[in-house]
Amino acid sequence: MRAVIFDAIGATPEVRDVPEPVAPDGGVVVQVAATGLCRSDWHGWAGHDEITLPHVPGHELAGVIAEVGAGVTRWSVGDRVTVPFVCGCGRCEWCARGDAQVCPEQQQPGFTHWGSFAERVALHAADANLVAIPGSVSFEAAAALGCRFATAYRGLVGRARLSAGEWVTVVGAGGVGLSAVMIAVALGARVVAVDRNPEALAVATSLGAEAVVVADGSTDVAARVHELTGGAHVAVDAVGSEQTCADAILSLRRRGRHVQIGLLPPVVGHPRVPMARVIGWELDVLGSHGMAAADYPGMLALVEDGRLRPHDLVERIIGLEEAAELLPAFDRATVAGMTMIRPSA
Repeated sequence: MRAVIFDAIGATPEVRDVPEPVAPDGGVVVQVAATGLCRSDWHGWAGHDEITLPHVPGHELAGVIAEVGAGVTRWSVGDRVTVPFVCGCGRCEWCARGDAQVCPEQQQPGFTHWGSFAERVALHAADANLVAIPGSVSFEAAAALGCRFATAYRGLVGRARLSAGEWVTVVGAGGVGLSAVMIAVALGARVVAVDRNPEALAVATSLGAEAVVVADGSTDVAARVHELTGGAHVAVDAVGSEQTCADAILSLRRRGRHVQIGLLPPVVGHPRVPMARVIGWELDVLGSHGMAAADYPGMLALVEDGRLRPHDLVERIIGLEEAAELLPAFDRATVAGMTMIRPSA
């Protein structure tokens, strides 16, 4: 099969023919119809995650089951499916209570094993992790749910417990940030979107953000948010840098809740976070690491009734060759939305 692959950390990705995967016991092989190009994929390529080389990235995916491994009882060849980017083992205490996203034996396509920037991908513990795609939901929309959309949904709903009428600062108007804007608006919250890209902020406004702040280096982002809102009740860092994390935390009012979604690679030892503000104002700092398959029904119901529209966030659809070209520079991309890959294109 054809796949995007790189042989060393930071090496130029290439599209090459590689061996097709085999369904593991309890798992399946999925023919990939759509897969997202995400900043997390760039983190893996840049060496911020432990991966085995050579490596095929890709962790947001949707497609059709092509092969079923021994022991799978809920799924058949031909089923339309997606999957969370964190796949639990299906056996531990965390999986048993619906928290597969923190399973200590988790598998992650595109990180712990070869991913979905390929024509086919193997997935583990299918009965615990696969999610059926309703007929009204496109493969691109379903793939968007696997990481950015689901992570934003759990971050706001499961972690921050966002309420209608509350102010939310969303720092970063890329795929996960725009997902957070859409979800917050659907829940009746009020949104301030922050980004360096005016085009991305225009999209955030079209999705219902009441105010935007251009992070152009000359603006005190936190001060501007306080002017607009009196301090946000909830803040989301959807980028993952020392600056964006600090801007999000400092934008909060007292007793506010911060959700860290963007990955924070260490700068010198560990990322610096404004902990004096966290302590003095009794802020909650919440990690959010995807969402378990058990939590998908509520989110999918909102997608089916039109309140959430992940397909609206798909800015462009590309093939594997263009994905290989874009991956090394994706941390500097100014795409106002999500980039989806069709491996068969």
